[in-house]
Amino acid sequence: MHIAEADSFLRAHARFGARPLDQAGRDGYVADMARIGAALGVPDPPRTEAELGARIARYAGELEATAQARDAARFLLLNPPLPVIARPPYGVLAAAAVSLLPGHARRLLRLPRLPVTEAAVVRPAGTRW
Repeated sequence: MHIAEADSFLRAHARFGARPLDQAGRDGYVADMARIGAALGVPDPPRTEAELGARIARYAGELEATAQARDAARFLLLNPPLPVIARPPYGVLAAAAVSLLPGHARRLLRLPRLPVTEAAVVRPAGTRW
């Protein structure tokens, strides 16, 4: 869970952040997250972006999507329990989150890759928030 969170935030900042981090900044972020993780009991958290990527890759083969996981994703993306007025901004946020998933995770959950929509709508909207 810890490494997924660190990876997700790093991916989100790279995609939507106002100022990209250089390698030292990305490694510094992962090192900061490692200190937090260690304090919370995470055994041997990764301390660099390269270590984080290697750790994530080690788990990729273990991941599987159950019918319940696909149902939950479909519910959250297509039928969120929100008032109608909140659905458009939520839709952009949800599409941004899906765009950050690695390809293997998208395929497991049967989520489409929509490069034109992501480039034309999701990324510009994501950088405004």
